[in-house]
Amino acid sequence: MLRDEVKRIWPELEWISDPDLRERTTDCWVRACELSPLKPEDLESIPFTLKVPDCPVSFMAHKRLVVHVSRDSARSMREFFGVALPLDLDVVVAGAILADVGKLLEYEGDGAGGSRQSARGKYVRHPFTGVALAMECGLPDAVSHIIATHAGEGNMVARSTEAWIVHHADFMTFEPFVKRLEV
Repeated sequence: MLRDEVKRIWPELEWISDPDLRERTTDCWVRACELSPLKPEDLESIPFTLKVPDCPVSFMAHKRLVVHVSRDSARSMREFFGVALPLDLDVVVAGAILADVGKLLEYEGDGAGGSRQSARGKYVRHPFTGVALAMECGLPDAVSHIIATHAGEGNMVARSTEAWIVHHADFMTFEPFVKRLEV
């Protein structure tokens, strides 16, 4: 069953304490899998980005790391800043889990065991398709905002605290593959 497979690849769903938000986040991944040419097991082998030739890190390894970094950062910010900078940990985790859900509509197999950008992906990048999926599944606007602003598109608007956390977690685990100083 697809729902069980989504829960298997995303054990971090259990970190979302609000049961409704957890279910809607799961529903969004299920819906993306239903619409995608990719299968959940493909996500454990395809590269997390097409921008790095021969990318050595899988989609799921990157995505799960982004969720862990986001949650740990949010917890640390809460510990050190307290009420001075309120944030919603469930929104951070759900947003981090869903930030790249639209890539399931942006990627497709290349017929040789690899991945390439789909025809849809050439027109509509994953932040947009991710928001469409999230809205279809009834996720809160605060989560859709993270999906919309986690990538470069978000540089044009103000970001929530939760969105800044996920944006930086995503980029700090991406940029070393493209902008690393080699000594």
